[in-house]
Amino acid sequence: VTTQPVLSLLYTLCYLYTSVGSAGAEKLYHRRDRSDVQHFDSHQAQIITDEHAAELFLSRYGFIKNSGPDGDGDDPEGASQAFISALEEFQRVSGLPVTGQFDEATKEAMNKPRCGVPDKEMDWNAATEPESGPSGGSTSARRRKRHLAGLMSKTRPRRGLSEHGYMAFSKKLLKWRLIGEGYSSQLAVEEQRYIFRLAFRMWSEVSPLEFVEDTRSPLEDVEIRLGFGTGKHLGCNQRFDGTGQEFAHAWFLGDIHFDDDEHFTAPNAGSGISLLKVAVHEIGHVLGLPHIYREGSIMQPSYLPQESGFEVGWMDRKAIQRLYGGCKGRFSTVFDWIRKERTPYGEVVIRFNTYFMRDSWYWLYENRNNRTRYGDPVTLQAGWHGLPREGVDAHVHVWSRTKDIVYFFKGTQFWRYDSEKDRVFGQDPEGHRYPRPISEGFPGVIGPVDTAFYDRRDSHIYFFKNSLVFAFNAEANRLARGFPKNIRDLFPAVERGDHPNGNIDAAYFSYTHSTVFLLKGTRFWRVVNSRQRRRRLSLPRNGLLPHKEVEEQWFDICNVHPTALKL
Repeated sequence: VTTQPVLSLLYTLCYLYTSVGSAGAEKLYHRRDRSDVQHFDSHQAQIITDEHAAELFLSRYGFIKNSGPDGDGDDPEGASQAFISALEEFQRVSGLPVTGQFDEATKEAMNKPRCGVPDKEMDWNAATEPESGPSGGSTSARRRKRHLAGLMSKTRPRRGLSEHGYMAFSKKLLKWRLIGEGYSSQLAVEEQRYIFRLAFRMWSEVSPLEFVEDTRSPLEDVEIRLGFGTGKHLGCNQRFDGTGQEFAHAWFLGDIHFDDDEHFTAPNAGSGISLLKVAVHEIGHVLGLPHIYREGSIMQPSYLPQESGFEVGWMDRKAIQRLYGGCKGRFSTVFDWIRKERTPYGEVVIRFNTYFMRDSWYWLYENRNNRTRYGDPVTLQAGWHGLPREGVDAHVHVWSRTKDIVYFFKGTQFWRYDSEKDRVFGQDPEGHRYPRPISEGFPGVIGPVDTAFYDRRDSHIYFFKNSLVFAFNAEANRLARGFPKNIRDLFPAVERGDHPNGNIDAAYFSYTHSTVFLLKGTRFWRVVNSRQRRRRLSLPRNGLLPHKEVEEQWFDICNVHPTALKL
């Protein structure tokens, strides 16, 4: 049994150990009651109760421009009018009645927890990096126009403008780090890192950017650094105000700081301020986004408590893609997954979504919402049990009055998939074990194939291999007469010269669009359907309409960094 004096000595030794330990790493020991990491000196932010405090608020967040030599700083009447105009603008963007009066509704809006980035930036395009260290100026205008210098004294590489003229990173793979001297005292370090990994992934899911946590490179080589602090913190030239108002601030193409006086909580905690939601918002600023005054946007300046399942919405997706473009890339296969569901009234209905597969991961595309499912991509093994880990070449769903069979193809082999048990079959009804050679299951078709699809209109499976197309009669279980044929003969170009010319990546029949799509690289060709031929008699049968980019038809099919796949 350990005596009390020995316990006291152990606590003292642990305290001394952490006092002399490395400042750049998590402490290995704490006092038993964690008193060495709790902030007993945390304070409440000053509540805005009068017009003077309101004027300071409006100036801090960019609604009142600082008076200069030509300003109205010495003109009380002009200053009063500037205050009224700023109040009206704040009320307008906050969705309040525009009265120009410092009324209760305005007071309440000003006292809400909010982001520290100004709502009305002086000049976003003119923002520049400091040459070394934090800015020495005291005016808020200078702080707004400069990025925060790194915690290290070395100069960061200068970033450029996007094609639309806004500040943006010039590369698509960005490194980030939760700095060791900036851990929060409220959550475990691993929990903080998990939340930040998830926040970065949420932006990666809707943009061509990929993020990777880097804990080893020199700090000046890490593009985005995150940390917690209170009051005067982390060498920053902007103080935090305490609990209740400004909870974080960020610099374009720079760093993110969180006020550790605030009560940050993990997802699904149900109370406090969601660190995930705040992190997604501040990362948006670092990537170049301003505040967006639209309901549902994650970039609104004020913190709005909401359900834990929030997502990066449509307007935020479009905003980030204006800076960095859409997501491109080729796919190994694409298909509509058909399933039958019974409604609460006992009716059987057909549901389907489109699946895009690339190597070892996949996306579900919600056609009704015209976007990918939240949280995709997912590893192939997580959703399709028993398929090859590295991905598949083709999917075929033979769906007729007499058959309902799903096949997957890879190399020279194929598998039959059990939709009810959600896994591949071990063997076929005759006892042949899967995978089986394609030539055995589909006589006349020689694997490997580039892709394939089933056409319900004629009950044929169309296999594509190099520049040839094999039509396989699924009912008669044999190759159709006259096949194989050249892809250019079976799918002629509507516009001369605009053709994939074989070796396509994916082909599928879309039940949403009632037509066939051929995909190759980042482009797709739409096959003329019967309705279009009735309208334009000159269109050839199975003609390929002029190509378009995949990102024009299907939105936000974006990669994430492999380290973020399991999130």
